[in-house]
Amino acid sequence: MTLVKNLLLFCTFAVFFFSCRKESFTTNADAQLRTSVDSLHFDTVFTTTGSVSQFLKIVNDNDKGIRISSVRLAGGASSPFKINVDGVTGPQVNNVEVLADDSIYIYVTVSINPTAQNLPFVVQDSIEITYNGNRKWVQLAAFGQNAHFYRNRKVMGNEVWNNDLPYVILGGLTVDTTATLTINKGCKVYMHADAPFIVHGSLQVNGEKFDSTRVIFSGDRLDEPYRDFPASYPGLIFTASSKNNIINYGIIKNAYQAVVVVSPATTGTKLNLNETIIDNAYDAGLLGINTSINARNVLISNCGKNLFLVGGGTYDFKHTTVATFSNSYIQHKDPVFVLTNYINQGAANLTASFTNCIFWGEQNGFVNNEVVIDTKTITPSISFNKILWRMQSTPSINGLTITGAINQSPLFDSINTAERFYNFRLKANSPGVNVGAAAGLVIDLDGATRPRPVGSLPDLGAYERN
Repeated sequence: MTLVKNLLLFCTFAVFFFSCRKESFTTNADAQLRTSVDSLHFDTVFTTTGSVSQFLKIVNDNDKGIRISSVRLAGGASSPFKINVDGVTGPQVNNVEVLADDSIYIYVTVSINPTAQNLPFVVQDSIEITYNGNRKWVQLAAFGQNAHFYRNRKVMGNEVWNNDLPYVILGGLTVDTTATLTINKGCKVYMHADAPFIVHGSLQVNGEKFDSTRVIFSGDRLDEPYRDFPASYPGLIFTASSKNNIINYGIIKNAYQAVVVVSPATTGTKLNLNETIIDNAYDAGLLGINTSINARNVLISNCGKNLFLVGGGTYDFKHTTVATFSNSYIQHKDPVFVLTNYINQGAANLTASFTNCIFWGEQNGFVNNEVVIDTKTITPSISFNKILWRMQSTPSINGLTITGAINQSPLFDSINTAERFYNFRLKANSPGVNVGAAAGLVIDLDGATRPRPVGSLPDLGAYERN
């Protein structure tokens, strides 16, 4: 009996001792908390449901407790996301205790109106966790508008996209070496900031001349002011194995490097650009590296470096307008066109023809010659026929022929950099009207008849004046 009494007494004492013992907390900044994830992605299309929930854990691996000063949504009460921290509803929860070798849960719910067309395609926010002078973030992202959402997508066979919903690319899209991706008229393709569009195989873009039927590539932030930011996504990249690529009536805008084409084609031409606009790229609009590109009725405008063709290659450009005016996003500090047959030391064959083209940039003192041609070792074959350019000095290079060059302002219809309005069509008194060579093109960038009137000489540049 004595043994039983002593045991009961010990148990009672132990319960009393441990129930009264206070948890020890540390304020040391070196004592770190970790989260079970760094980001939460809500990959649900909200045409079928308006809200989805997920959770994450805050884990304390230390031998002492930690008091969290606050857990808060950066977007506050207006955020589409809602949080619940260990049973307490946000958007901000203060003085949360995480005991030693323990964890707490944060439940995150996103509520989106399935018919809210004014939302961006990807709705974002973040959770800030503050403790012991430390700050930790968990990123939140959810799909907003209804669209085809592809994350780290790889096209393996022959795939066709039609204009039923927009296409939103997260993490990147890759067209395999043996695959062909066909994008039909009216499709809109929006890339997230982390999403390059990489073509190892073939890309066929079948836009048509009306605004509603062109195929658009742009960033996925459509809200102000982000909708006009350059470098919104990496761009379109045609790799060494890529072949037989065609873009008809495309609009490629707001990229870091809008279109990059590398290495010669195994057969035919690597990229055909027809009736296409490349605009507002932070770095290069069109970058060709020892490759082959045919371009007709193309506008390359307001890029950091509009047109760069380097390392040799084969190029044929007809009725192309290449122009830049400084604005609040991009300063015109580089020539609008650079052409070389080398990169670093090694030279390669270069065959290039430019007919009825305009190369122009504002006269801001940074650029004297808007066209720079530089070659080494191997004599190129380069021709400029019926062109308008801003040049302080005419280049003189073996293998270069220039016929009918005009060094005057093209008199573009309307340029307003403050309002970001650019109309690169020509005024009636432009020196580029009815002075071009017959190049065999019967339409312009608008898909309208060229030349007008029929029987006259065509205008220079991508647009034919009415």
